Amino acid sequence: MQLKFIKEFKEFAVKGNMIDIAIGVIIGTAFNNVVNVLVKEIFLPPLSFMTDGINWENKKIILREAVTVDGVTRPEEIAIGYGKLLEAGIDFLIIGFTVFLVVKVMNKVRSKADDPKNTTEATPKNIELLSGISDLMEKQVELLERIESKK
Repeated sequence: MQLKFIKEFKEFAVKGNMIDIAIGVIIGTAFNNVVNVLVKEIFLPPLSFMTDGINWENKKIILREAVTVDGVTRPEEIAIGYGKLLEAGIDFLIIGFTVFLVVKVMNKVRSKADDPKNTTEATPKNIELLSGISDLMEKQVELLERIESKK
């Protein structure tokens, strides 16, 4: 049982799935850092400027104030941090829009590559082979039709 599981795992790792996942995680982490800087350093400062210097990251609705007695805070403050939600929303919009653009470009390149008659992009071997088979089948049908029409 364990040997079969280990064998399946080796096949999974060797086929490249694990490597593809690792590359995706690494690129995703790097992209997340870029988006965080973009939101905090590019989008939020102008928003803060337009709203008279409000720091949106720290905005919150206080439900219960903290009370400090003799240097001890009891109970602690309870607040809803809507500023962080705003920041996360901007992050989401940037990531969503970027992923949309990347997928759109990839689909355009893929559709060009899947067209065997398009010579601007390299067509995958399986598409070339299928296209060749399709062409041969069309010629065969034409020949059969000619033979049938002569009878």
